[in-house]
This record gives sequence, structure tokens and C-alpha cells, in this order.
Amino acid sequence: MNSELTFKQGLIDTLPTVFGYIGIGIAFGMIGHSAGFSVGLIFLLSAIVYAGSAQFIMITMLATHSPILSIMLSVFLVNSRMILMSMTTASFFKEEKLLKNIVLGTLLTDESFALGMNKRNYTAGKLSFSWFNAANLIAYTIWALASVMGALLGRLLTDPRKLGLGFAVIAMFIGLMYLQLISDKTLGRALQLLIGITFILFYLGLIFIPENLLVLVVTLVACALGVGVKRVFF
Repeated sequence: MNSELTFKQGLIDTLPTVFGYIGIGIAFGMIGHSAGFSVGLIFLLSAIVYAGSAQFIMITMLATHSPILSIMLSVFLVNSRMILMSMTTASFFKEEKLLKNIVLGTLLTDESFALGMNKRNYTAGKLSFSWFNAANLIAYTIWALASVMGALLGRLLTDPRKLGLGFAVIAMFIGLMYLQLISDKTLGRALQLLIGITFILFYLGLIFIPENLLVLVVTLVACALGVGVKRVFF
């Protein structure tokens, strides 16, 4: 990464994350195909819903004919963390028009958010619409195409777990977290390492909290701990 915030640089900076989108997108397409969904419907789910992990929940619930309200609530709970991420991202674009903020918020993903937070370490804490829009657009495009590819490959491979594709996004997040830790010099190392608490919270949360609520609860608790520790010790 460098300090440039152009559209072209946004594409370049996002390229390393593409493999994560491809891996999990193909896995989604394969699972969707095995659940009986057509290639066209799988594409529409990725292009319109565009909800990552929530899409896996959707196809499972749709395949079992779950009530529509249950599906809507489940997807909302799983993706409600994006509300917090969008609020954080919006603080960098206060001078931009409302429409541009809506565009960025609509296509924001966990990966582009993490990438953006890492990018600001090289730009004196600044982000541009062009750069962030490029990161979002390439993620959106690759995700939709990978879903279609997975649906087509689903005819050949019935169990995508054999390829370990589900680990692609996990590996990508580990890489992004590492880059964030080594490049962010504005906070103390001890505060940065609090990220590890998130893993512990997830592990413990799996015992007591339903998976649909776990992401939201852990996100809120981890954010609260981070803010509290920063104010008290830093």
C-alpha cells in the first residue's frame, strides 16, 4: 500500500483480497446449487442481497421453506454489524454528498472496511470516495461472478468443503488483521492486541448465544471494551 487515494490505486490495493471473495463466492454457488437453486437465482441473491455469510443462511432457510419474516430477521441480525461499520466509515466522508455516502454504505463489506481502516495508516487518517468506491466495486463484481462460477461448478463437485474453500475468507481476515497491527502506529501495541479478545468472546459465545445473534453481540462487546480500555489507559 501507499498514500495514493485514486480509483486505480483502490483497485490495486483490493487485488490481494480478491482470492477470498472468489473462494467463498464459489462455495456459496456450489451450496446454492446443491440446495436446488438455479444459476440465475444464485446470481440475483449475490447481486441484490449481497450479504456474504447471511446468504448461506438464506438459501438454507429458503430450502427448508422457513417463514419469510424469519428469513428477514435472521439476515438482518447477521448483517446488523454493518450498521456500526457504516457509521465508522461515514466519519471519513462528511464532506461528500449524501448519494456518495449511500453508495459506499450499500456496497460496504467486512473486507473493504478492514482494508479501508488499514489504508488510513498510510494516508494520515484520510480516505477518498474514489479509492473506497473502487474497493467496493471490485468486491461486488468478483463476489457475483464467483457465485455464478460456483453454481456452474456445483454440477461437478457436490461437496465444496473438500477443497477447504470456507477457510479463504478466514485466512484473508487474518492477513488484514496482521497488516493492521504492524502498520498502525497511532495506538499502543497493548490496545491493538485486544483484538485477540474477540476470538475468545466468539469461542465462549458459541456455548451460550445463538449463532444468528453472536456476531452482533460480540461486535458490541468488543467495541465497548476497546473504547473503555482506550479511555482509561491511553
